[in-house]
Amino acid sequence: MERRHSKRSNFFDFGVNTRQTMRHVEHSKSGSSGIPVKIVPNLFAFRSPSKWCLYQYQVTFMPDIESKRLRMALLFSHSDLLGTIRAFDGAMLFLPNKLQNQATKVTSMMKDGQVVNITILLTSTFPQDSPTCVQFFNIIIKKVLKMLSLYQIGQNFYNPSTPIHIPQHRLILWPGFSTSILRYETKILLSVDISHKVLRSETVLDFMTELYNRVGDQHFSDTCMNELVGFVVLTRYNNKTYRINDIDWNVKPTDIFKKADGTEITYVDYYSQQYDASITDLKQPMLVSWLKSKNRSMDVAPRLVHLIPEFCYLTGLSNQARSDFRIMKDLAAETQLSPQKRQKRLHELIDNIQRNKVTQTELEGWGLHLDEQISLVGRVLPPEKIHMFDHSCQPVSPVDWSKDIRKSRIIGSGPLQDWLMVFSHRNYEVAGQLLACLKKVGPPMGFLIDNPKMIQVNDSPVSFIQALRHHIESSTQLVLCILPSNQKNNYDCLKKFLCVEKPIPSQCVVARTLNKANIMSIVTKIALQMACKTGGELWMVEIPLKSLMVIGIDINFDTLRKGIYVGFVASINSTVTKWLSRCIFQSSSAEVADCLKVCMKGALSKWLEVNHVLPSRIVVYRVGVGDGQLMTLVDYEVPQILDSFKMVDSDYRPKVTIIVVQKKGTCRFFANVNGMLQNPPVGTVIDNEATRPEWYDFFIISQCACQGTVSPTYYNVVYDNSSMKPDHVQRLTYKMCHLYYNWPGVIRLPAPCQYAFKLTTLVAQNVHREPDLELADRLFFL
Repeated sequence: MERRHSKRSNFFDFGVNTRQTMRHVEHSKSGSSGIPVKIVPNLFAFRSPSKWCLYQYQVTFMPDIESKRLRMALLFSHSDLLGTIRAFDGAMLFLPNKLQNQATKVTSMMKDGQVVNITILLTSTFPQDSPTCVQFFNIIIKKVLKMLSLYQIGQNFYNPSTPIHIPQHRLILWPGFSTSILRYETKILLSVDISHKVLRSETVLDFMTELYNRVGDQHFSDTCMNELVGFVVLTRYNNKTYRINDIDWNVKPTDIFKKADGTEITYVDYYSQQYDASITDLKQPMLVSWLKSKNRSMDVAPRLVHLIPEFCYLTGLSNQARSDFRIMKDLAAETQLSPQKRQKRLHELIDNIQRNKVTQTELEGWGLHLDEQISLVGRVLPPEKIHMFDHSCQPVSPVDWSKDIRKSRIIGSGPLQDWLMVFSHRNYEVAGQLLACLKKVGPPMGFLIDNPKMIQVNDSPVSFIQALRHHIESSTQLVLCILPSNQKNNYDCLKKFLCVEKPIPSQCVVARTLNKANIMSIVTKIALQMACKTGGELWMVEIPLKSLMVIGIDINFDTLRKGIYVGFVASINSTVTKWLSRCIFQSSSAEVADCLKVCMKGALSKWLEVNHVLPSRIVVYRVGVGDGQLMTLVDYEVPQILDSFKMVDSDYRPKVTIIVVQKKGTCRFFANVNGMLQNPPVGTVIDNEATRPEWYDFFIISQCACQGTVSPTYYNVVYDNSSMKPDHVQRLTYKMCHLYYNWPGVIRLPAPCQYAFKLTTLVAQNVHREPDLELADRLFFL
């Protein structure tokens, strides 16, 4: 409907109806267990008359007119026929009212006197709940936001007239909104969430000047390319964003370029005439951005534009800034809004839309009305008991049960007898202190730690690797490296060596971390990680389903080469405490896994080896599925999983549940407690009103937000032949959020999903090679 949005035409996965294949949730997909809680979502009713329709017309011009702007001018000259409320993209015309005739012919005259014949042909009539209408409503609401003087950047809208300055870090925040209109269970609703655009108060030219002063002339161009290519910049003269694809060192602002009408002009004169902007540095190089063509044809080359660094402002944060605690803390203070503040901002936007005469004229012209915020009822699931080796407890808070299990023994771990501790000469005392603390915290938790072989080396990663190559033996259980700094290159070299060349579980610790005051707390966490990496089990929750295998699948893009890593993590025992992992590289950049048969066969074979019988029930959690990819997953990945069973045993038919997990979404939920809005309790489930009628879906809030508003996790069951009740699926999913061994508390995702994420992150960002299968049955990636 708008050509520039053609790639997002399946943004909401219209047409994917997975619920109709699951008879057990045909009439109801809602659970019943738990305590009811009043919920206020960020959803507003978006009403239209009951018999409202959208009329689509195809518009042709004779002779043909290439210019979209001229087409619009010629067509809109007939306002007496069409009315003032209309939408036209150059080919298709949409009207709220039906024209008198099926085909309407009119004529218009161009400035040169040429007569143009226009034919307006009715092609379709869409009811209000059709996918086309819902997409059209999204276009209308974006048009309304533009009428409020909000600027569109990407898919969101921002208000540059009320910037939030963070001067100590040279940052500026533009407050804004993300919106979407969807067909929910019983009605069409508008979802509104708060968004912020991070801008730097420095221009690209400022950044380049500072970089030049820091690195000098010899390495400047290469360093500048590495730092800037890929970044998104904002040009304040038109409030548009561009991605930097290259830097042209041979083009200067005084050079001449050809405009669209064929005339030639210098960049200096162009910006002066077009935007009344003066270029001060006439020798600065030009940034290059490739604009994607609106033409859907794949053979159309992207259009190249040159940008002036002096007029470009960097957006987002650098990796260095993200690792700066002070910057992130000050940024969070402005962006992480409490439920009360978030609700206030939402109502300010809705009030502006409802009170503004221009926006109301637009909405009323289409017969649309923005109504009140809805409310619904959620449920808080019962708390889970945490089972240790010699102790079971009901945590005071599911968010963090470290105090509840402080003196308890972990479920099981073999003694650590043959291991290496490698450190630089200057960290000799730190290594001794760490060993003493490990031997102190290990035995009480049931993890016996013998003295390691202590190896002193120089600071360089080469020295570390040479020492490891010399000292690692087939009996070595673990390697602990005390790194002199947190330089990524050092960590990458060690992890690649210990994951690929010499596959041994490893634990890396930066020396500075061991100089902090809470040393015993830090060492306890290190000891728990070491226990996991050597095959230990820390805690468990009660799993009523017997012979259950749980799987997590995630993908991650390699940062060095084109392609993705598919992470596959599967439980291999009945208590869901031991895991098998596999990480496979795919040269294709498509976010779809094509290696699931191999992974499933390996996991089932390992289960059979451990349990002597195949699992009777399999639950798969698939993370990393973007909007518009659901149909591809259902058509491509689900059959791989189902076909893999025949590779193990031709008669094997387990009960299978496949669930898509999404961390990011526009829905937010506030608990209404005595008229005050606050974050819902941990364990809150929402499976009505805010869900989609064609899907078997639900939300779970399984984390606590100490600051700001909590983000729910969205689950969509795309395949289920197990006939498990919705209550059981929701309870099992919540239980899985308790089993992540890197944190003694519930987390946002089920544990296998988080394990798959950690695995692919390590491999895609640090190792860049498939890990050796020798490590597959240990959580080496924690």
